[in-house]
Amino acid sequence: MTSSIRIGNSQGFWGDRDAAAAEMLAREPELDFLTSDYLAEVSLSILALQRDRDPSLGYARDFLDVVRSLVPYWRNGGRCRLITNAGGLNPSGCAEACAQILRREKVEPMPIGVVDGDDVLAILRDPNRSTPFFNHLESGRPISEVLDRMVTANAYVGAAPIVEALAQGARIVITGRVADPSLTVAPCVHHFGWKWNEHDRIAGATVAGHLIECGTQVTGGISTHWLDVPDATHLGFPIVEVASDGSCVVTKPRGAGGVVNGPTVTEQLLYEIGDPARYLSPDATVSFLGLSVEDLGRDRVAVRGARGGPAPPSYKVSATFRDGFRAQGMLTIFGRDAEAKARRCGAIVLDRVREAGFALREATVECLGSGDAAPVASGNLDRSRLMEVVLRIAVEDDSREAVERFSKEIMPLITAGPPGTTGYAEGRPKVHPVFRYWPCLIEREQVEPRVKLIWSRRD
Repeated sequence: MTSSIRIGNSQGFWGDRDAAAAEMLAREPELDFLTSDYLAEVSLSILALQRDRDPSLGYARDFLDVVRSLVPYWRNGGRCRLITNAGGLNPSGCAEACAQILRREKVEPMPIGVVDGDDVLAILRDPNRSTPFFNHLESGRPISEVLDRMVTANAYVGAAPIVEALAQGARIVITGRVADPSLTVAPCVHHFGWKWNEHDRIAGATVAGHLIECGTQVTGGISTHWLDVPDATHLGFPIVEVASDGSCVVTKPRGAGGVVNGPTVTEQLLYEIGDPARYLSPDATVSFLGLSVEDLGRDRVAVRGARGGPAPPSYKVSATFRDGFRAQGMLTIFGRDAEAKARRCGAIVLDRVREAGFALREATVECLGSGDAAPVASGNLDRSRLMEVVLRIAVEDDSREAVERFSKEIMPLITAGPPGTTGYAEGRPKVHPVFRYWPCLIEREQVEPRVKLIWSRRD
């Protein structure tokens, strides 16, 4: 066991750069672990639609491109181990697809760990298990309001099943819904042999995982000083060097663009943490109040002082339910009185939908460029001098027919609207289903994570 472990993250969300993993390992081939985070709050509802069309799907297929990109690394003897939640609703299917790629590319056989058991939809739907835990975590609304429309429900499980998969020798671990920091906590627990009651150490690893879970946000992405970030074209993804006491140093690959300094680390540290005295994860309850952030220079920042307590008695659940349909369309309006012309166009579209007999549940008309997107920042804007705006109209309704009617009323403005109307090359707006987020809790004992191995043996 070494005195520290080096863990990188190459994916902050589903849609991040697929090339990042290969780029990172080309610069840092001796990384111990590489994590990748694909799942936001409603990602699983998108995967549910894919699985409905094809039962073999239900996972983030972008991860397969990452696996293909790492074939040269593995052929050259690379030993970095991968941990990802790209399995979504079908970790086994994702693992089998990865194994097929490795067999086809004749990569040395390796065990792929699969972690599932986070799907708790059947439990939430069981009337015999109804509990106030399932009510909306923020509003307190009863789950009965949406139960018949619920599509997915997945508990944020912790690091323990990933640790088990690593102990069984998995070189790649593919999970479903797992708490984002737990992807980093697991290799630390595995490497150092921590016990689950060593709360301060686990709290430190949770902080380290939180710092890298959003990818380049900690290396300059969306930084307050983003315009000053060097070589943003080649922004490097983050690395944490975690010590045996749980403290860490945040850095980035050698020669990569971006910056790691006190401000970038502090901004990410405060990102989406809720109560800083009680940051809740399935592995520990963490206090950020005693954390110190020390800029060591040369893109290295030390973070120390996390304090931890026992994990909460419940898991958070990310559930989604169907809530009608939506569509949005945009047109560019330029020339004199651009904003007034755009707003009249928006009124025309909505009037025509109403005259067709549809009372839309929700409709928004925005003139982007006039201050609608950032009203606080537009106090000194001289709207009378605006020569162009982008008209955006978005609607939602329970009725697909109503939203489809809306989508048919925008294109006529190309010839019936004001002069200077342009910019709609994509045709009619597409109608999409709406999924809403339903956060709730579930007792830990009702969730049973499972671990198995799939071997990428050659045929």
